[in-house]
Amino acid sequence: MTEFIIKRLGHQGDGIADGPVYAPLTLPSEVITGTLDQQILRDVRIITPSSDRVRAACRHYKSCGGCSLMHASDPFVAEWKVGVVKTALAAHGLETELRPCLTSPAQSRRRATFSVRRTKKGASVGFHARGSDVIIENPDCQLLDPDLIAARETVAQLAVIGGSRKGEISINVTLCANGLDVAASGGKELDDQLRMDLTQACETLRLARLSWHGEVIAMRLPPSQEFDGIIVDPPSGSFLQATKQGEGDLIAEVRNIIGHQNRIIDLFAGCGTFSLPMARNAEVHAVEGEADMLRALDKAWRHATGLKRVTTETRDLFRRPLQPDELRKFDAAIIDPPRAGAEAQIDELSASDINLIAYVSCNPTTFARDAAHLVSRGFEIEFVQTVDQFRWSTHIELVAKFSRN
Repeated sequence: MTEFIIKRLGHQGDGIADGPVYAPLTLPSEVITGTLDQQILRDVRIITPSSDRVRAACRHYKSCGGCSLMHASDPFVAEWKVGVVKTALAAHGLETELRPCLTSPAQSRRRATFSVRRTKKGASVGFHARGSDVIIENPDCQLLDPDLIAARETVAQLAVIGGSRKGEISINVTLCANGLDVAASGGKELDDQLRMDLTQACETLRLARLSWHGEVIAMRLPPSQEFDGIIVDPPSGSFLQATKQGEGDLIAEVRNIIGHQNRIIDLFAGCGTFSLPMARNAEVHAVEGEADMLRALDKAWRHATGLKRVTTETRDLFRRPLQPDELRKFDAAIIDPPRAGAEAQIDELSASDINLIAYVSCNPTTFARDAAHLVSRGFEIEFVQTVDQFRWSTHIELVAKFSRN
């Protein structure tokens, strides 16, 4: 049987040998064999393991597709994620200080989307197997907060009420100060009976809020979150950082970058992850495309104490980025776009008088593209801080400081 030597990891976490040949769950320098299926090696057998190979912390790892790098040591994964950022920047001829990765601890994920299917005896709850629609139950998951794992029984009961044995339901569960914030999709279509059943379930299961196909069915208590100690009630389905620790790391880095600036604009502000903490020391103008998120932000600001003025603006920053004359009154900018990056808004920022930017990104590739544009207009990348709140996955987040004289 042909042997292969893994040369590197790809962005999806698969080992890559010459060919290229892709081998899942392998590491650089490992000698392996397997059955070649076009460019993918199946039934991989490790002949010579890497010194970075470790025993997976979770008994579900070989079958569950929720994690992809649990077979690698923590130092290796942290260094690899920083390396992915370095490679993305190098593709545009960029270099900077790359600080060591900040990794959230195990069992710290506060939100997850469970795959659920009704069965004869109840429901199967878990994550998909790798490359499959088969649901792997994961009662000993090492990624999720223990309170989130305990919510599997709640998820199963909701699937029995509103699921069909012919299809799968996706149920997103988020831990909040008042219990569980639950949003389901893929279940039965709502009718009067199902609404009544789900309303009763919200009360019986003591959920904070229950949404079904985007409609809020019931809310017993506000599904509150804290951003740096400031209470916010996000709308159903709104974005929330995956771990409390990761959120804290991102806020701390943004605060470090912004320093003592007096007037800040927060672009793609969401519910105020950065706007509200920054308002402890500066006036903030928060811009976001979703009006309900800004309403939550504004309400949080009005009920908080000790914050400086926060104003909001609902605006599609992809179609209508803020122009240089609109940006003139601000000393610094925070920008936290979705995975597509913020090409149009970065173009306008680079043409403005703003000379300090904290850029938060969840995609090193689009970040590097936007960074190259800023550098071409006189900005310097002072540093990049990688943040890993999606432990044992290939997902990467970062914060970068851009400045110019």
